[in-house]
Amino acid sequence: MTIAIPSESARHTTGRDTMPLTLLLIFALPSLALAWLPVEDWETGNVTISGDGLECVCSVFLPDSAFPADRVQHMQQLTTDLTLEVEIQMNKILLYGGKLDVFLGELLDLTVRVALMESSPDNYIKLDFELLRVEITEFESLVSQLIDSLNTSSPTLDSLYSEIHNMTLIVNQLETYDKSNLEVIRIEFAKLQRKLKECQEDEDSFFKPDIGNCNHTGITAVSKPIVIQLNAHLNPGYKYGGWGKDSKPVRGFESMHWYGAYSTPSVYEFYLYSNYDKILQRSSFTHHGLPQGYEGTGNNYIVHGNTIYYQAANPLRMSKLNLTSSVFSHKQMTKASESFTYTHSPKQYLDFSADEKGLWVMYSTEEVKGNIEIAKIDEKSFGIESVWTTNAFKPLVGNAFMACGVMYATRPGGLKTEEIYYSYDTATKEEKYMSIPLQKFQEEFANLHYNPTDQKLYMYNNGYYMSYRVRFNKG
Repeated sequence: MTIAIPSESARHTTGRDTMPLTLLLIFALPSLALAWLPVEDWETGNVTISGDGLECVCSVFLPDSAFPADRVQHMQQLTTDLTLEVEIQMNKILLYGGKLDVFLGELLDLTVRVALMESSPDNYIKLDFELLRVEITEFESLVSQLIDSLNTSSPTLDSLYSEIHNMTLIVNQLETYDKSNLEVIRIEFAKLQRKLKECQEDEDSFFKPDIGNCNHTGITAVSKPIVIQLNAHLNPGYKYGGWGKDSKPVRGFESMHWYGAYSTPSVYEFYLYSNYDKILQRSSFTHHGLPQGYEGTGNNYIVHGNTIYYQAANPLRMSKLNLTSSVFSHKQMTKASESFTYTHSPKQYLDFSADEKGLWVMYSTEEVKGNIEIAKIDEKSFGIESVWTTNAFKPLVGNAFMACGVMYATRPGGLKTEEIYYSYDTATKEEKYMSIPLQKFQEEFANLHYNPTDQKLYMYNNGYYMSYRVRFNKG
C-alpha cells in the first residue's frame, strides 16, 4: 500500500490542513479477538522524497490477508435477530406479569374461601366443594399455560403451583370431613328443592298463560314481582327508561329483549339483546344511538315489530325508528298536552303500549282536562285510527298499559305498593274500578307495559328490571 503525504511546503501552498504524518489504522471485528501484529513484523517499507521536496511518498506492505467482510455481515444479522428476540421475550414477560397479578388477586380470594371452609366445614354442601374444585383446576391450568408460554420456571411460579396443589388437597380433605353432617345437609337441601319446585308449579298453574287468547273478562291477579337485577349500566341513577321484549317479534328474533335508561327523562340510545340470558349478562348484540335532531324525551318507549316507538319534543310528536331499514318517521300530536304526566314519570306525555289487538298510544288533552285518552295507531300509515276518552285523571295515575284492548291504570298505594284500580274496554266502552295489588321494589317507577308474547308486565323500577305474571279471568 502506498500513502502520499503532502510536505509542509505543500500545505502552505494549498492553504488547507492535511492529515498528520502519523497514521492509525484500526480494523475491528465484532465478537472476534484479533491481536495486532507488532511493527517489527511488518514487511519492509521504503520512503521516497521527490526532487523538489514537495511530496513524501511512503510504501508500507501489510500481511497478505483478506478482510472477512462476509463474516462481519453475518455477525451483524445475528445481532439484529437476537435483539428482536429479546424484545419479543421482554414483551411476553410484561404481558404475563400483568396476568400473574390478576391471577394472584383471584387466588387470594380463593384462599380466603378455602380458609373459611376449613374453619367451618359443616356449613357447606357438596356443590360448594365442586365449585371450588373447578376454580382451583382452572387456576392450575392457567399457571401451567404461563410456565409453558415463558418456556421457563421461577421460584414464584413454582410456589404458586405448589399452593394451588395444596388447596386441592385441603378441599378434598374438607369434603370427606364429617360425612354424616354433609349427608344431612344434602337431604334437607333436596327437600327444599322439591318444595320450591312444587310452589313454582302451583304458581305456574295459577298464572298459566294462554298466549294470544282474549276470551276472558280481564285481569284478576298479578304475581309477586320478579326483581331481575340492576340495569346494564350498573347505575341506580339511571332511573328513567325501560326494558322488555319485542311485542311483535320478527322471525329469528322471537327472544330479543331491549333496554334503555338515562339519568334524565330523555331517549337518545338503547340496547338490544338476543335473549333473556344475554340481558342478564349485560351482553348486547347491538347498540343504537339516536342522531342529533331525532332524540326523544320522557320515560317511555317500546319495541314492536322490530321498530322502536318513542316520544319526541319541539313539537310534541310520535317517532319511530325501523331497526331493519334505519328509517325514521314522525307524526305530530297537535292535541296532546304537555301539561299532564304520570305521578312517577316526568315528561311522559305520550305513553306507547302494545297488546294482542295492536299498537296504542295514551295521552291527555286540554279539552278533556287531563283525563287519559286512548288512540289506536295504524302501523302502516303511522296515523290515528280511533280515539277513546277515559275518566282516569292522568296526574293521579302511576302508569297505564293496554292488554286485549283494555286500558288498565295504576295509582300509588304506598312506598312499596301500587294498585291497578281502573280499566277501560275500547271494544265495549265499559269502565271498571278494581283493586289489584302490585308490589314494587322501590317507590317510583318510570315504565310499565304489558307484552302479549308472554302475558307479562315489565316494569323499570328506579333502575331495576322487574316483571310480573298476569292472570286473566277465564269466566
